[in-house]
Amino acid sequence: MKFTVLALDGVFDTGLSAVLDAFTTANELAAAKQPGVGPHFEVEVIGVRREVRTALGMRVPVKAASAMGRPDWLVVPALGTKMPRQLLPALARRDVSDAMALLRQSHRDGVKIAAGCIGTFVVAESGLLNGQDATTTWWLAPLFRQRYPEVRLDSERMLVPSGNFVTAGAAIGHLDLALWLLTQASPDLASLVARYLLVDARPSQAPYVIPAHLARADPLVERFERWARSRLSEGFSLDAAAQALATSTRTLQRRIEAVLGKSPLSYFQDLRVERAVHLLRTSRLDIEAIAAEVGYVDGATLRTLLRRRLGRGVRELRGVRANEG
Repeated sequence: MKFTVLALDGVFDTGLSAVLDAFTTANELAAAKQPGVGPHFEVEVIGVRREVRTALGMRVPVKAASAMGRPDWLVVPALGTKMPRQLLPALARRDVSDAMALLRQSHRDGVKIAAGCIGTFVVAESGLLNGQDATTTWWLAPLFRQRYPEVRLDSERMLVPSGNFVTAGAAIGHLDLALWLLTQASPDLASLVARYLLVDARPSQAPYVIPAHLARADPLVERFERWARSRLSEGFSLDAAAQALATSTRTLQRRIEAVLGKSPLSYFQDLRVERAVHLLRTSRLDIEAIAAEVGYVDGATLRTLLRRRLGRGVRELRGVRANEG
C-alpha cells in the first residue's frame, strides 16, 4: 500500500510527525516479524512548492507534487493555524489553491483522500467533501459548518470514513487517522503499532470539547450559553430561553443548530455533563447530589447520560481526579 503525505508550508509539526511516525513504526515492526521482507507501506512526502517549512520553522524534505505517482491514499495533515483569523488567510494562499487542484485531480484519478484536524478545511475548501460525512477539529466546528454547509459534519466523532474520504478530529487525531489507514491493510499490525505508541482508542472528541468556546462563535448562542448555565438545576424550556433572550423559539433553534450542529436541548445537556464532570473531579458530592445540582431527578439518569456522552462511567471520571492528585 502506498501513502503520499502532502506537506503544505506551515504544516502542524505534531500532525505531520504523528502520521509519518506511525507509518515508519509499522514498517519497522513488519520487518522485525519478517526479516528480509521489504516495507509493507511505501511512504513519500510531497509539496506543491520546492521548499516547505513546518509551523515551527523546520524544513521538510519534499518531493515535487508533479512527480507523484498514484498512491492508494493522499494524506493531508493540518496546517499550524489554530484560529479563524489565521486559518482563513491561509486557505486563500496560492500554494493552498494549488494543493486543492492537486486533490481534485487525484480524486478524479481514483486516489482516496485522508485529512486530519485543520487539514479537513483544505479538503472541504476544494469542494470534494460536499455531500460527504466528515469531522474536524472541535473548536473550529462552527466555522466549518458556516463555510461548508454541504458537508455533513459530525464534530463529536474522532474519525469519520465516508466514501473515498476519511477525516479525523483535533491534533492527536492524526494518530487515529494513521492507525485507521494502517488497519485497512493489516488490523493486526495496526493494533501492534498502537501498543508500541501507547495509543488508546478515542472514538469521540466529546470528552475534550469546551462548550463555552463553541458558543462564542455567535452572540445569540453565547447569550443562550450564559442563560443555560445559570439554570442547569431547573430543567430546560425552549420557550423560557427564547423569552429571556428576547427572540423567537424558531430563531433560537435555527441559530443554535446552524452554529453548533445540535438542538438547544442537546447543548443544554452538554453543559449539564460538563458541570457534572467538574463536580465529580473537584468535589466529594455523591452522584445523587450532583444529579440534583445539574437538574436530574436521580443519579441513575446522570450515570446513563455520562456513559452515553463520554464513554466513561462515574468511577472512571472520579479516577481522573485521583490519578491527577
